Amino acid sequence: MKHRIVVLGAGYAGAYVAGNLARRLSPKDTEITVVNAVPDFVQRMRLHQLAAGRDIEAPKLADVFAGTGIRLRLARVTAVDPKRQIVAVANADGGGELGYDTLVYALGSHGADRGVPGAAEHAFDVSARPSALRLRERLDSPGGRGEGGSVVVVGDGLTGIEAATEIAETRPGLSVALIARGELGARLSAGARSHLRRACDRLGVTVLEHTSVEAVEATRVLCADGAALASDATVWTAGFAVSPIAAAGGLEVTGNGQIVVDRTMRSVSHPNVYAIGDSAYAIGDNGRPLPMSCASAGYTGRQAIEAIVGRLTGRKIANTKLVYTYNHVSLGRRDGILQTVDDEGQAKPKYKGGRTPARVKAGILKMALWATSHPTYGMPKRKHRLAGAPDASREMALA
Repeated sequence: MKHRIVVLGAGYAGAYVAGNLARRLSPKDTEITVVNAVPDFVQRMRLHQLAAGRDIEAPKLADVFAGTGIRLRLARVTAVDPKRQIVAVANADGGGELGYDTLVYALGSHGADRGVPGAAEHAFDVSARPSALRLRERLDSPGGRGEGGSVVVVGDGLTGIEAATEIAETRPGLSVALIARGELGARLSAGARSHLRRACDRLGVTVLEHTSVEAVEATRVLCADGAALASDATVWTAGFAVSPIAAAGGLEVTGNGQIVVDRTMRSVSHPNVYAIGDSAYAIGDNGRPLPMSCASAGYTGRQAIEAIVGRLTGRKIANTKLVYTYNHVSLGRRDGILQTVDDEGQAKPKYKGGRTPARVKAGILKMALWATSHPTYGMPKRKHRLAGAPDASREMALA
């Protein structure tokens, strides 16, 4: 009987891990199923660009996994039962269950409204493609391309900064404001913060620092200091949250719902479950939790691949790097910031700003898409058989 591997989620982390497992494990012994709610691969790191009006490629997952032997199940995950080793799913045709021997949990994260009244009803986020497309439609009206309208971006994390600057550059007829709870670019070095301020000034982005939002209405944002900002489109980037499914299923999680894993990305409470990407609470090589980011998705994904392949084939498990060394921020299409960080996660004094970081970031995005869209690249002629599986010579003798 084949070993059943089920991967939940086909974002950067899930698609990458599924493709690599298909490359390295023999289909004679393993069966890999990927469960994803939508049929397309979503370039989440570029959703702010999609919202602003750029055309972003969205490859069909059926094409991405063609030739790999991976089974694609288009459905929404509704529950995980690690005791029974079952995943419950639902789609337009109804519900169902999938059994697994090894589960890779890669459901990622989504925008969190933090309980702010009106944020869920009236604000847009750029963590999911449907919401990004709705924001794009709003920016296109009224008056064609939203001329004369106002946009308020709440949250000055990296996502908020990228969204505000991209919208301002792509749609110069709009008035764009960015609300920061503290100092703008607080995670950056002094030099990088100055570069960011110059970029906002150049693009006409109004920055409101040390400002908290108390409520979001259909046409305005209400601040704690009593200010009311007119807003035809409010973009909410003030934090992210993970799905409650892992906690509801009994997996050991942190207070925010991330699955607690060991150094190999294995759940500390259920050893046949691995968590990667934003869903995982993983401790990096610096002794600190890895932040939610695409970089963390890559590092945790690579470690999970080594652990799963090693344990199933009886090979030694290699420890891959678990690091977070820089923040790469796009400031529109022709400007950016590359900010390195130290082992404490603090920004180093030196940074790079301008066109070169923008080009490097664009290259990273293209490479991430290519790597995900070509999971068969480098497919070995001989794949690893599972530990204890009969070897080829014995199979031929018995045939």
